[in-house]
Amino acid sequence: MDEFDEDAFNKFFPSSFGKQSKSVDVDSQIDRSKRVDISVAKLESNKPTTATEPTGSGDEKKDSNDDSDNDSSDDSDDDDDEFPVSHELVLKSHERAVTSMTVDPSGARLITGSTDCTLKLHDFASMTPSTLRAFKSVDPSAQKSSAAQDTHPVNFVAFNALSPSHVLAIPATSKPRILSRDGEVLTEFVKGDPYLRDLHLTKGHVSEVTCGAWSPSNLNLCATAGTDSTIRIWDANSGRSQKEVIVHKSRAAGSAGRTKITAIAWGSPKQGGADILVGAALDGSLAMWGGNGPYTRPSGEIKDAHARDTWTSGLDISSDGRLVITRGGDDTIKLWDTRKFKTPVTTVTHASTSSRYPTSNIQFSPSSANVITGSETGHLHILNPATLRPELVTPVTPGSPLITVLWHEKLNQILTGSANAETHVLYNPTMSTKGAATVMSKAPKLRHVDDVIMTTDLSQGLSGDSVVVGSNGVPHYSSSTWSSRHPEVGLTASGRSRDPRRPYQPAQTPFSKTNPDDKHIRDNIPLSSRLDEDPREALLKYAEKAEKDPIYTRAYKETQPTAIFAELSDEEEKGPEKKKPRR
Repeated sequence: MDEFDEDAFNKFFPSSFGKQSKSVDVDSQIDRSKRVDISVAKLESNKPTTATEPTGSGDEKKDSNDDSDNDSSDDSDDDDDEFPVSHELVLKSHERAVTSMTVDPSGARLITGSTDCTLKLHDFASMTPSTLRAFKSVDPSAQKSSAAQDTHPVNFVAFNALSPSHVLAIPATSKPRILSRDGEVLTEFVKGDPYLRDLHLTKGHVSEVTCGAWSPSNLNLCATAGTDSTIRIWDANSGRSQKEVIVHKSRAAGSAGRTKITAIAWGSPKQGGADILVGAALDGSLAMWGGNGPYTRPSGEIKDAHARDTWTSGLDISSDGRLVITRGGDDTIKLWDTRKFKTPVTTVTHASTSSRYPTSNIQFSPSSANVITGSETGHLHILNPATLRPELVTPVTPGSPLITVLWHEKLNQILTGSANAETHVLYNPTMSTKGAATVMSKAPKLRHVDDVIMTTDLSQGLSGDSVVVGSNGVPHYSSSTWSSRHPEVGLTASGRSRDPRRPYQPAQTPFSKTNPDDKHIRDNIPLSSRLDEDPREALLKYAEKAEKDPIYTRAYKETQPTAIFAELSDEEEKGPEKKKPRR
């Protein structure tokens, strides 16, 4: 007789009956998000060429390059532990290129802006591996008083580090806005008078605003810069007029003293010290002011920081306030020292994407130990700030330009936005906390049987029109293509909300619970006996009573004359009067 296999028997017959809870293998779920191609060979990648080389002989440089050739494969294995890029989470919330993004200081909420003219709000706490989507879509350029919605691409969006409930949103208009963390408009900055030549006298920007920044030391102040050659400092609680106006006077020939401000950065040393406000312009200049004023003239200015008429899209200040990094449209990245603000410390060659995507940025890591930026080929470049040579080049969206990057300090995760409308969250399960690591450690959300039509393929969704709620709370409709790519808006076929945070509330009607008979309807539903009554007959039966005893016209009964009508027989019919012939 065969031996009794107790393990197989216990596996076949459950130990209990009823609804069984399925355990989730978190490790295998995280392993599925592991990236295959972490790094590429540094010499084969889009490697910058140093313009200002460090001191040393040519033989030493050659030897160092040879060493990098031999050790490139060994370094790529160590990069997984050094940088949080081993795993990734992909969000497909937008239709077009992702141009800007921001995460609140706690790392709980992510807001992304795009050229599809919308802001997408994501909560890491409400997302699961099967529900990677935004819970709200906001149009930051929607007008409160206008019924026609004019939409504009999003140039900049940023949480206030000192007050996470405020978000600075800059669409491609002359009126930036302060939004709440839920996308509601708190303050709208006014547009200035375009007919005033002196820009000091206008109450706001007179043309498109390109970039902005929050004050690192005052939670109520923010700065915006635009194509009107001004940087304006605002009080976030009042949008009727700015507090300070910095008019940048261009020295380039033929510019008439005006140029476009392409990027600004407002930084403060973590160990304490004076704030620094830096701005880059289209004429190639780079200017620096004291963050607390006065703003009458810059404390340092470089006339030819980058090539003239090239868009310097990337600008950032290190955490100690001593270094400034710029990424110009002349295919260069330059490092500047604020204490010797005349010539760059280091210059390297790096292909620019600002001609197609003016919001391409560059950023220091939270500790300023590295510099991150994207490339035209869709690779993420992690650079050494001393030499600006790549320490890691990893493909994120190969073939699609990488536009915006963000390294969050608390999460220790790198977020990227690409031209193919994808947002990638790079993380490491051992180094990163919360954010994408929390999402991938959750069990996939169980879906209702009626949601199969929508959830079979999340990229297709349901056809038909959907509703987008503007920042002013006014919904407006869009095409079915938008609806198919935004499954978080509207209802499913069964009437359930697509918002993962909103519970299902069925519509309650008198006939929803039972099918009552006629007696129950007559006894419990008022005026149910008049359902089959003709309303004309119901009114005419009171005609005689109204004529004998008028309630509302009784005061005029004695004063109104009696109407006299001509009496006509049934055979006579009064025809139209004939016109007299003209003599």
